[in-house]
Amino acid sequence: MANLMNPKDMDFLLYNVFNAQALTQAPIYQDHDKTTFDEVLKTSARIAEEYFLPHNAKADANEPQFDGEKVTTIPEVKTAWQHFAQSGLLSARHKYEDGGMQLPALIHAACNAYFMSANPSTAGYPFLTSAAANVIHAFGNEEQKNTFLPHMFSGRFSGTMALTEPDVGSSLGDLTTKAIAQKDGSFRIKGQKMYISGGDQDITQNIVHLVLARIEGAPQGVKGISLFIVPKFLTHTDGTLGERNDVNLAGLLHKMGYRGTTSTVLNFGEKDNCHGYLIGEAGKGLMYMFKMMNEARIGVGTGAAMIGYRGFLESLDYAKNRPQGRAPDEKDPQSKPLNIIDHADVKRMLLAQKSYVEGSLALCLLAAKLVDEHEALDNADSGLLLDLLTPIVKSFPSFYGPKANDLAIQVLAGAGYTREYPVEQCYRDNRLNPIHEGTHGIQSLDLLGRKLWQANGKGQQLLMAKVQSTLNSAANKPQLEKLVSVFKQHLNTFVQTTMTLGQTLQKGEVKKGLANSALYLDMMGKLVISWLWLEMADKAIETFAESSEQSDQSFMAGKIQAAQYFILWELPEIEHMAKLLSGFDPTCLEMQEAWF
Repeated sequence: MANLMNPKDMDFLLYNVFNAQALTQAPIYQDHDKTTFDEVLKTSARIAEEYFLPHNAKADANEPQFDGEKVTTIPEVKTAWQHFAQSGLLSARHKYEDGGMQLPALIHAACNAYFMSANPSTAGYPFLTSAAANVIHAFGNEEQKNTFLPHMFSGRFSGTMALTEPDVGSSLGDLTTKAIAQKDGSFRIKGQKMYISGGDQDITQNIVHLVLARIEGAPQGVKGISLFIVPKFLTHTDGTLGERNDVNLAGLLHKMGYRGTTSTVLNFGEKDNCHGYLIGEAGKGLMYMFKMMNEARIGVGTGAAMIGYRGFLESLDYAKNRPQGRAPDEKDPQSKPLNIIDHADVKRMLLAQKSYVEGSLALCLLAAKLVDEHEALDNADSGLLLDLLTPIVKSFPSFYGPKANDLAIQVLAGAGYTREYPVEQCYRDNRLNPIHEGTHGIQSLDLLGRKLWQANGKGQQLLMAKVQSTLNSAANKPQLEKLVSVFKQHLNTFVQTTMTLGQTLQKGEVKKGLANSALYLDMMGKLVISWLWLEMADKAIETFAESSEQSDQSFMAGKIQAAQYFILWELPEIEHMAKLLSGFDPTCLEMQEAWF
């Protein structure tokens, strides 16, 4: 069985590419060192392998059931949840006084990566809970924090985010769920939410829903939206449970993948008695929820990268051990068949997967490090760069992770299309990621319509400074000379295209400028991943060039070859994208409904 991740790869990314040890200079992380980081990573890998991985296929084959009264999940999901909770990972990012480990976001993201590789659907429950707890911790009042957080951190309670409605989808400004103010300061919630992951289950004693709703009389649009805590069971301040709240499961949705995580339709206030508690100020609900959503976007990107990574490792293992066919120049029918990894086209498919998933993982870890620099080191520039990159962090892995899984199936051929091998489930699980937490198209509008131009485009300047730093270092290494030259050529195209689009948007031609935004998101994603591959190749040479270990030499050569693949095979595609974008090709925009 293939590993969940190449441990050398994670070690290299954390310590050689992103210099995790430097984070211990921040006061909040000063108790940590490489030893404590490695220990928590080792614990995460062990729990993922022992309690998450073994039931991944079983949870897929045995979806949660709803008998009209209660939901039933397979028992292994609850066992995995308990081990995750006991490890302290639910509160790992929080301060010691709040029961946390004061763990950097970078290390926490690396820990989560193991769980996403092992079993993304079971991992969904703790990840949603951590994210919901973070919102309450950031914006809730003291009573709310004291009532709910200790039990969310201990694993007694789980959490959800309840945004989407059946008729609204991603247009949250149009939501219709109502909040009716009560004399005691609480609210009664009334409405329906759909696609709520973890919205009901039998794993925890209580579920804390974070619900977006509009207080009666509040204006339409996003400014009228507030955020509420709506528990499944009313909860006393000491954490004991009261009566069942008026939140009811209308039904479970049956999904293509991610089947172990319940996906629910929830009815709030069928009996007009659904208690909700306002978080923070009225009208700021979407702003508060974006803390959770931005965190979730990095999480989705990491999940997509790791499901892709798992498929890559499975297909690599298969290719190394599956004899079939001979070299094109081998004419002797009695000769021994080659393992399929020796065929050039199989190498192409494996290289493509490697370049997508290792590049995506690097991108997600970069985002996590920017979170640390912004929050723990109070670096405003890191916050700006993170804002700019977040649409790419969510979308590139989500777009190319499933492509990697598709290639993994192809490497296994007929075997890959059967349920006897995990690669088909990886593909089905990963196909959700381009959809949730803002679709690819929505992320592209956010990037091109907003994020690029924030703070007078400072995010772009910060990115270009980092790119230039990598180019300066890589230019001194003969092995990377060609890649640096090719990258610079395409970087110039990217910069020119961005300027052209910016000028059009500045003139107020918004519809024209944003018509092909999805193409721009893909283009910028390819550029950023190419930069990260150049950075990884550069650091691999600096780290391993003098090593006499064969494994180190092979690791370094693999990084250089994957960088070469992505920069020579994938990056040049942006030239065609640039022509369509700079020429404002109207093909899609001008298509009319009747012509379909």
